[in-house]
Amino acid sequence: MVTLNGGKNLLTLVVLGIFLAKNVMAQNCGCAPEECCSEHGYCGTDDDYCGQGCKEGPCFQTPTNGISVADIVTPEFFNGIQNKATGNCPGKSFYTRQAFLDALNSYSEFGRTGSADDSKREIAAFFAHATHETGYLCFIEETNKDVYCDTNYPQYPCNPNKRYYGRGPLQLTWNYNYALAGTSNNFDGLNAPETVATDAVVSFKTALWFWKENVRSVLSQGFGATINKINGAVECGGKEPAKVQARIDYYKDYCTQFGVAPGDNLSC
Repeated sequence: MVTLNGGKNLLTLVVLGIFLAKNVMAQNCGCAPEECCSEHGYCGTDDDYCGQGCKEGPCFQTPTNGISVADIVTPEFFNGIQNKATGNCPGKSFYTRQAFLDALNSYSEFGRTGSADDSKREIAAFFAHATHETGYLCFIEETNKDVYCDTNYPQYPCNPNKRYYGRGPLQLTWNYNYALAGTSNNFDGLNAPETVATDAVVSFKTALWFWKENVRSVLSQGFGATINKINGAVECGGKEPAKVQARIDYYKDYCTQFGVAPGDNLSC
């Protein structure tokens, strides 16, 4: 996934800038009755607080198309991914369809905006990347358990006893992503990054958080744009064509299962 320093990618500077620009004190919800609690745990009354990602209070309604994600991500679809995993897979007893659906309670706009076909393509794209990143929902953590501490962002101080390597369906990586994902999902990302590998609902929430913050904005540009957001610095531009093609193949397969055309611009 895209990173702030051009290595593993997980966050754009734009998102970071927006987050840092909120010059208010963290509330951790519990706001006044007329205020909303934003996705980052701040109290306020305008769109930054009551709009997309609003957790509590008089939140603005996010337009949705009435699609039921659960009706698309059926047990047969979800199990069909896991059943292709080989060997001893810890993810088989960790990633569950119910954990995914429970995580959706915090990201109700996922797969529910635009046309019905748009919804199906978004869900297919998400699971195509999750399939690739985890080996058919097999791996909870990446095998390269490096520290992944970027000291260029002192506002997200690394715990010297923790490592911020890839965990979860989209392999959340780097200290700043753990911090931001934790703030949005009520866990201590810097001091307890292992939560992403021990709590399946939180694990899916971090993947949906990253998707919302970094990927959804490019869905209209085609699946290739989502590859670029997820791991473009490593795979796109002819660097890893086999991996790019694998992601495309998963996406096309899932689109076929959902009965929707995959659209144009499939490659990055």
